[in-house]
Amino acid sequence: MESTFSRRRLVRTLAVSGLAGVSAPGASAAFDNWPLSESPGTPKLCLGLTHLDPTGLRKVKQLGVDYVLRGGPAVLPWREAELRSMMDAVKAAGLTLANLMISGFPNTLYGRPGRDEEIDKVQQSLRAAGRAGLPVVEYNFYAHRAMEGYFAETGRADTGYTAFDYARMKDLPPLASEGAHSLDEMWANVSYFLRAVVPVATEANVRLALHPNDPPAPLSRGSEQIMGTVAGWKKLVDIVPSPHNGITFDCGVTREMGENPPEVCRYFMQRDCINHVHFRNVRVRKSYEDYAEVFIDEGQVDMFGVMRELVKGKYPRLIYPEHPRALDVDQEESSATAASFKSSYPGGGSYAGYAFSVGYARAMLQAALEVES
Repeated sequence: MESTFSRRRLVRTLAVSGLAGVSAPGASAAFDNWPLSESPGTPKLCLGLTHLDPTGLRKVKQLGVDYVLRGGPAVLPWREAELRSMMDAVKAAGLTLANLMISGFPNTLYGRPGRDEEIDKVQQSLRAAGRAGLPVVEYNFYAHRAMEGYFAETGRADTGYTAFDYARMKDLPPLASEGAHSLDEMWANVSYFLRAVVPVATEANVRLALHPNDPPAPLSRGSEQIMGTVAGWKKLVDIVPSPHNGITFDCGVTREMGENPPEVCRYFMQRDCINHVHFRNVRVRKSYEDYAEVFIDEGQVDMFGVMRELVKGKYPRLIYPEHPRALDVDQEESSATAASFKSSYPGGGSYAGYAFSVGYARAMLQAALEVES
């Protein structure tokens, strides 16, 4: 990598600022590679859609975003024809569907009878995804998600933030449908799952991405959380070492846990097990327990540092600038299309919030591509 203060960069700086008395030789050619854009070996911005309607897809494309993700078919196993239909609908809008979330295996989560049948359906789904050309399948593996701790908080100029306070939910009892589960139980359950599905994912050439516990509350209705610490993330990828057994790296969650996002990103990049990225910012008052999700430009995460690690490591998959903040225009918008982008979190925004985050994320990506070129 060339030093930031190299001769080439000095020439560019002088040429742009006008401090050079005459145009430096080759200065104009130095800008011929702009605008820097995504390529096969770079990160790719994406947005999530709940509905694949033509208007929503066009709005994604208008932001210069070329990739889409969403939840997969609700009924398992997935069928190749159904996946191809979804992918073709996205392709017709000039976009690529490159990540689907899979769910619907509760017996597997809790280690109950019937999990082998569920796992067989997941295996069939991964094979269908591979035949359809879907590169990444994302999933969750928590006994209970601590959603009860979320609340809306007022941000700058009365915008909406999503805040979390563990005190709001830490004494809630286990739900009868879920029960309470220890770390040992959950590690045993996810290990059983991974040993069955990772070989199938490898054969199908589909990368699995497990999202961390978010919120990373220490205890969620009596259940401990395997993905609530960076140590847990490291343990997860070591159960079945493979690029197909990876994580969704969420720099916001990383900071919520009091960790250093660029440093953690580098660790998993070096092991080729970041299979999806969530790119958002937070302001933490107490690690794990008290924080607010804020605009992407104002939190405590070194967003450029994270992007630079991804570019430096030649991460080629999706980056999702998720969890948009609620601007007035989003709160006033009530069209059906706006619902396709609407955040389900208290204080969350919609399309305008995404537009802000996409613009910021693209600037970070272009800056990182320039620095690492």
